[in-house]
Amino acid sequence: MEPPANMLKFMEQMHDFYCELLEKWAQTEVDGLFFMDDWGSQRSLLINPRMWDEYFRPMYKDYIDIARKYGKKTFMHSDGNTLEIYPRLIELGLDAFNSQIFCMGLENLEQFGGKITFWGEIDRQHLLPEGSTEDIERAVTEIYDRLWDKSGCIVQCEFGACAKPENVYAVFRTWDKLSR
Repeated sequence: MEPPANMLKFMEQMHDFYCELLEKWAQTEVDGLFFMDDWGSQRSLLINPRMWDEYFRPMYKDYIDIARKYGKKTFMHSDGNTLEIYPRLIELGLDAFNSQIFCMGLENLEQFGGKITFWGEIDRQHLLPEGSTEDIERAVTEIYDRLWDKSGCIVQCEFGACAKPENVYAVFRTWDKLSR
């Protein structure tokens, strides 16, 4: 499953472009740099973690190093189950990871508390469209209890087409109550 030479050449060009772009943004007055890729399916990474380490880890190291050089924070987004790369991103120095925390299980993410800021959303696939307000309150409380204390959370709630408005309201009401 080695990538063809043309793909590697494209990846190198893409990486050079992103490094140049991040260098320019890092020289502005922004507080942080943001980059995104989607690495997970519902159950696991989309590629073998060894391939991720070989081809993509060095790219993210460069992105994070650029930010650090200018005193900026780094924020990354990925959908899906990215549990296998959480330790790798922490090792690289990523500050905050926007990930589908319910896809991986809070009990699995708890081990990374104090090492990275969790930036995730309430389950928009099941809880927001199908859950009760009590289910939402329990989910928000569980995030707060398991992830908030050690490294904080960037709270997010995606109000998609299928989400019940009362559940979205319950997310914010519960966060307000817990964080006061």
